[in-house]
Formats: sequence, structure tokens, C-alpha cells
Amino acid sequence: MKSLMTFTMGGVHPEENKFSEHAAIVTLPLPKQAIIPLGQNLGAPPKPLVKKGDEVKTGQLIAKGEAFISANLHSPVAGKVARLDESVDSSGYRRMAIHIDVTGDEWDENIDTSPDVVREITLGKQEIIQRIKDCGIVGLGGATFPTHVKLMIPDGKKAEFLIINGVECEPYLTSDHRLMLEKGEEMLIGIKILMKALEVDTAIIGIENNKPDAIKHLNELCIRYQGIRVQPLKVKYPQGGEKQLIKATVNREVPSGKLPLEVGCVVSNVGTAFAVYEAVQKNKPLVERVVTVTGKSVRKPSNFLVRIGTPVAELIQAAEGLPENTGKVINGGPMMGKALTTIDVPVTKGSSGILVMNKEESNRQRPNPCVRCSKCTEVCPMGLEPYLLAKLAKLALYEKAEKEMVMDCIECGSCQFTCPSQLPLLDFLRLGKQRVGHLIRTRK
Repeated sequence: MKSLMTFTMGGVHPEENKFSEHAAIVTLPLPKQAIIPLGQNLGAPPKPLVKKGDEVKTGQLIAKGEAFISANLHSPVAGKVARLDESVDSSGYRRMAIHIDVTGDEWDENIDTSPDVVREITLGKQEIIQRIKDCGIVGLGGATFPTHVKLMIPDGKKAEFLIINGVECEPYLTSDHRLMLEKGEEMLIGIKILMKALEVDTAIIGIENNKPDAIKHLNELCIRYQGIRVQPLKVKYPQGGEKQLIKATVNREVPSGKLPLEVGCVVSNVGTAFAVYEAVQKNKPLVERVVTVTGKSVRKPSNFLVRIGTPVAELIQAAEGLPENTGKVINGGPMMGKALTTIDVPVTKGSSGILVMNKEESNRQRPNPCVRCSKCTEVCPMGLEPYLLAKLAKLALYEKAEKEMVMDCIECGSCQFTCPSQLPLLDFLRLGKQRVGHLIRTRK
């Protein structure tokens, strides 16, 4: 096996708890009503194209992304539009959403729904980027940045490496792991499509060595796909962060405030690569994704292929229900995820997992004064001083927080995980980034 590489600054080793790693992906039945929030990308929400009473087919365009950074939305079901109304999203806020009463699953006739693997890539570079845009593909690792924008390389810049994130370092989650095992070839074709769009010759799939079956499987498949190789990585959180993954795979460091392209890299998630395959080879929009449902008390930890807009409650029910000792339900993993206010919120393009935490593990201990141990600084993968940034945010000293590089924080939660005083460092860091981001936009 190749030498195990990793990033060099900071990092922690949370307990993994990959209870669902051997659970094959199961297709979840359609919901009775799909709730499709408009804001499902890291950018401007798309403009609705449907109104109450309209009949829609699965895969039909229902909202168009008109801003430069935006993404199209497609109906995940066939049915009738019940209403356009605000609905509580995973953040707990009410956002505009399209509510569709499900009547069936009649797909748009231009979409190839067959299980046949299409290996020949016939579209050219610009056609690929346009198809990805048309199909509403976004980053499925959690950031939901529109993929077509990432592929539009500015003049004067050049991509050298496509880095594929198969790390899945967030404890508990296994949706990417199962996708690599069950849809490996389609994912590799998606990677070749991305390579063609970026005009790069080399793609590196970074996978932590706690997934030996995925490493072995993809290594065997890569023999037939020139330019793609698997790089096993040492297990360390947060190796799935863009800058950490670039350091681990090609030993390049992205400067503060810059994008991966600054060092010749473009990073994409394995789920995104699979979605790109379906978009380009099958003309299939992003209307479904794999979601892990897990937890120490969950009776049947599972990986579900689920339509966008399906209520989280239905996923939990399919995993044999909400345990009696439930304390919190987390959208995402325990390190970066956020607690849901209700399990009636819908699955979105950015939903990678649902973690059910019992009362004991979800109970936050009372914070104590900072003991100046510097552990948060030692584990920060971005070389920041979390204790200082959290204090500045708490005191509303946002301009000072900006100077201390709060916007470099990747919100990995390593600082809070290691803090012996149980300080809510991540909460204040997120607050600081939000307020400083607003200041920066106001200046522009």
C-alpha cells in the first residue's frame, strides 16, 4: 500500500462510530408531500417557475438560478404544486419553499432512468459545464457550492490537479463510503468528465485508511481509467477540509483568503462526481442523494437513497424510529452538524447525514473559565487562536476578529472538541464569521 499521508497542522481524533458502514444503500419510498426549499446552494436562491396548481414531472425544472452563483432546482417527484410558502429549514428559520403533493413518479422524458452504465463521454468542455449547470449540480460534501461555477476557470489561472474528497472524516457518517463501494465506476466516469471540463490530466481520490474496502475497490477500477489514482490517507480529522486535503494529497498550501485554484487544485466530493456522471451521461438533474441515518441508540443505522424534499421524520422512521432516550437530532455529523428544531424539515442537496444523539451525549456541560491551556490553538488546522476569536466575537469586536483571521476558520469544531473548559468556541466562531462576513459585504 502507498504511504499514508496527511495534513501537518492541528487535527484531532474523535471516536469514529461508523455503525452504518456495512449497511447497503436502500431506496426510500416517495413521500406524500415533498418540500423543496429554494435556498439549496451557497449563493442566491433560484427564481420559481411554477405556481399553485401546476402539474410537474420528476426531473422537471421548477426554479431557475439566475445569479452568477446560484443553482437550478428540479422537482424530485411527479405531482401537483400545493403552494409556494415559507417552511422551516434545517437552520430553524422559515424560508421560501415549493410544496408538491406527490401523485406518482413520472419522469421527464428527456432523462435516461435506465441502470445501464454509459462510459463514452461525448460532450465537449463547454457542453459539460452547461449540462452540469442545467441539472443543478452542487457540491454534495456539505458546502453546496454550484459545481458549474467551480469549473469556470478564470483567465490567467490553470488547474493542474482534480482532488476528489472520499475522506468522510466526520464521525458516524458513511454515505460517501457506501457510494464509493456501490457506484464506484459511475463515480470514476464522473471524475473523467470533471477532468475533461477542467482540462487536467491527473485526478487524486483521497480516502482515509479506515475504508480499506473502498481503497481496494477503487484501485481495481482505476486500472481502466487513465490519470485517476487513489491516495490512502492517515485517519485524522478534519482531513475532508479542502485545504487540509490539498496539503495531504499534493503537499501544497492554499494561502489565507485564497481558493484552491491558487495552487492549481480543484476539489470535488465523491457524491458530486457521481451526480456529475448522472447529469452528463443520463441528463438527470440532482433530485436525490444518499443520506446516512445513524446514532448509538438508533435501532437500524442505514444509508438511504432519498428524494430531495422528503421529511427527515420519514428517514428516521425507516431506521426503525426515534429512540426514547433521544436528546438531539443533528443535521450532519457531531463535529460540524447543527441541531434540528423539528424532524419535519426536508432533506436538501446538502444533507449528508442525520445523527440521532441520546440525552447523555447531547447534554452540554456547563462552561468553565478558560484555563489558558492552548489546546484549541494546538489542534486548529488553520493555525488560528480560537480562544481569542471566540472572545472577540462574544464582545462584538468584529473588526478586531477580522484582523485576527476569523474568516479563515473552517468551522470544523476541533477547538470545542478538545476544550477542557467545555467552552462553546465553535458557536462564537460561527457568530464572528457571520458578522465579519456582513461587514465585508457592506464595504463592497
